[in-house]
Amino acid sequence: MFNDTIPSEVKRVKAEEGREEAEDTREAAESARTEAEEFRVLAEKTRVLHEDLRAQLESVRKEQEALRQAAEEARHAAEEARQATIAATAATADALASNLAQMQFLEDARKTVRQIKTTDPRDVH
Repeated sequence: MFNDTIPSEVKRVKAEEGREEAEDTREAAESARTEAEEFRVLAEKTRVLHEDLRAQLESVRKEQEALRQAAEEARHAAEEARQATIAATAATADALASNLAQMQFLEDARKTVRQIKTTDPRDVH
């Protein structure tokens, strides 16, 4: 009988050791699962941040393009204004030249009229 209890006691001890080992393995697996879930959550947050940053970068790129386009339009408008200023200056110069010619003509006419008035009608042959 003594021999009968030893094998069952050994079996019980081995079973208890196996149970403890299985519990340790289960705890390690649970810990690994928890870490994997935390890693998955961090990876998802990283993905979301990456997408947000990509969207912000795209927005900045679009703003830069809009500013470049606005600068190009401003440059074009400035060139048109410069051309208009040149044309207006040329027109003003033409008008001033015309006015000067008219004033010279009138001055010459006034001198001629003065000369005619100062001439004695008897001097006319």
